[in-house]
Amino acid sequence: MLFENLQFDVPDGLKTDDFVLRPITAADAEMDYAAVMESREYLRTWEQSSWPADDFTVGANREDLEKLEQRHASRQAFTYTVLDPAGAECLGCVYLMPPDARTFAGARITPVADRQWDDYGAAVYFWVRRSRLATETDRALLDTLRTWLAQDWSLGGHLFVTNEQFAQQVGMIERAGLELRFEIEEPDKPGRYLAYESTNTPPTAP
Repeated sequence: MLFENLQFDVPDGLKTDDFVLRPITAADAEMDYAAVMESREYLRTWEQSSWPADDFTVGANREDLEKLEQRHASRQAFTYTVLDPAGAECLGCVYLMPPDARTFAGARITPVADRQWDDYGAAVYFWVRRSRLATETDRALLDTLRTWLAQDWSLGGHLFVTNEQFAQQVGMIERAGLELRFEIEEPDKPGRYLAYESTNTPPTAP
């Protein structure tokens, strides 16, 4: 069911020792742009598209963020920017989409296990800027998201989605112990998307 039809409180964000997550806004355009352009080669694989183009601009990024901000406010989909604790650097982005979003309506979704797509309340996508992959910031963010979604959201089950051609993220998700539930084939995209279920939350640090 689309998010706007559900009755639940949307978290304002999250603060940890490693991250600040908050709803993205058009005012984040410059910080977000720096992270996007640094990571453009692997984002094209992740997106299965030519985005972002080499001549992508801050202004064009601001227009994209305006749309994301509007979608968040209208509960069509939720987008959070990921910042360092000081709020000075964008580390990546997190997107929560409803399972009946337009993206999935035209896709072929194949179960890999005894599951139904409609049993899940959200599809979660995320990326971390390229320079932070070496320090496994992506794994730390995944662990944080698993706990946050389980404890602070009222969506029921959720899936983490990535593209099979983004081998680095696929390997990281599988090493974290998530289980493959669905393969998603979108028209005109060469690689399948893989949807993983977080069957338990990672242990919290002492």
